[in-house]
Amino acid sequence: MIKPLGDRIVIKVVEDNEQTTGGIFIPDSAKEKPQRGEVIAVGYGEVSEKGERKPMDVKPGDMVLYAKYAGTEVKEGGDLLKIMSIKDVLGIIE
Repeated sequence: MIKPLGDRIVIKVVEDNEQTTGGIFIPDSAKEKPQRGEVIAVGYGEVSEKGERKPMDVKPGDMVLYAKYAGTEVKEGGDLLKIMSIKDVLGIIE
C-alpha cells in the first residue's frame, strides 16, 4: 500500500474495455489515456501559511476525473495506480 504525503492522492485507474458495435475491441495503443479513477489513499493535506492543515476535498472510495497527463504511474499488484496532487483532480463523479 502506498501512503501519499502532503496534498497528494493515490488513484486506481479505471480503464474502459472499449468495443465497437461490430464487436471489435479497440487496442490500447489506439485509445486515449483514461482520465478517471477511484481514490484509494489520501495524504494529510497541504499546510497553510499559518501552519494549519487544509482538509482534502476527496476521500477513499470517491470516483474522480483528473487532468489528462496528471500524476506518476505506478504498478502495484497488477493494478495501475497514479500518484498525483489534489490540484490535478478536476471533479468528483457522482
